[in-house]
Amino acid sequence: MSRMLGTVSMGVRAPIIREGDDLAQIVADSIGQAINEGSIIPRDRDVVAMTEAIVARAQGNYVKVSDIAQDVRNKFGGGTVGVIFPILSRNRFAICLRGIAMGCKKVVLMLSYPSDEVGNHLIDWDMMDAHQVDPYRDVLSEEKYRELFGYNKHSFTGVDYVEYYGNLIRECGAEAEIVFANDPRAILPYTKNVLNCDIHTRARTKRLLKAAGAEKVFGLDEIMNAPINGSGYNVRFGLLGSNKATEDSVKLFPRECQDLVEDVQAKLLALTGKHVEVMVYGDGAFKDPVGKIWELADPVVSPAYTPGLEGTPNELKLKYLADNDYASLSGEALRDAIKNAIQQKDGSSLVGQMAAQGTTPRRITDLIGSLCDLTSGSGDKGTPIVYIQGYFDNYTTD
Repeated sequence: MSRMLGTVSMGVRAPIIREGDDLAQIVADSIGQAINEGSIIPRDRDVVAMTEAIVARAQGNYVKVSDIAQDVRNKFGGGTVGVIFPILSRNRFAICLRGIAMGCKKVVLMLSYPSDEVGNHLIDWDMMDAHQVDPYRDVLSEEKYRELFGYNKHSFTGVDYVEYYGNLIRECGAEAEIVFANDPRAILPYTKNVLNCDIHTRARTKRLLKAAGAEKVFGLDEIMNAPINGSGYNVRFGLLGSNKATEDSVKLFPRECQDLVEDVQAKLLALTGKHVEVMVYGDGAFKDPVGKIWELADPVVSPAYTPGLEGTPNELKLKYLADNDYASLSGEALRDAIKNAIQQKDGSSLVGQMAAQGTTPRRITDLIGSLCDLTSGSGDKGTPIVYIQGYFDNYTTD
């Protein structure tokens, strides 16, 4: 009989990771324990994934708020800085804002509206329409924002982020002015020195600002992109993808970790005799249709992965085959026809073919990253390693 289970995703428990730990060995040992207790029977093309948090922890990739302040001061000179398009997050950005404010005399904070880049809403669309506010053109002062929309608390956190961020800046000794706009160039009447904090649109924002006459423009990816006083750093992403560690420190996104995934792959091959793919994952890049939050505050889903995870799915849509090509068949005849169609795939791209329409047009690492993010969770499950079986199987796999 054919195997009944397809893709299976399992969270694997691991010790609490500390700076300097041999993470590759810990991952291999944790998988080995799961194999010994019978929870996993390894197969070729299984996938092992590690959350970016334990990678950064093992690397000791932390910075202090005071380090952020010094880097901002070094780059901008300590005067007035326009801080534009931050996400609304106590965990992701508030701690960074503390360091930024400590490195400035004044912060002009420009928030996008009606929501931030990852979907946290400041304003309801219906309220905005009722007041005839055009988010593509209108620049609102904090006074005007309050007049029109009052005091709005985030539906999940219960925080009024306008008030929260303003108070935070002032508590750090800087003057605060808050405006609302979606064109990055709207900051330039206030200051020519700009720190753009958007994640996935940052290159365009920098280009527009520089073309419009900004004098100093740095992205959040360029803050803490080199060590300050022996701190951690990330050459490629700076503060992007960082998380609050303590009240005075931030854990950065992991630095170069390609060697790590290849080391884990080699250790698992020696342990199991199977060729297992390995990746590091962060946010899974999916959108909540109710909360409207897009779960991709990290700059990429996977900063490192083994070559077997490169590419995009190349699959046929079984529903299409059943309803069109083989609409006259049923039972075993239908099953055999569909299996035969899958077996006829020769590895060439199915892009553009009607039988492939509706298959998910995303990279394999992004898809697996979403699966891993949902499997491991972000709380107290204690499973920072995810073991996936059957991801590359199809209807013909026994």
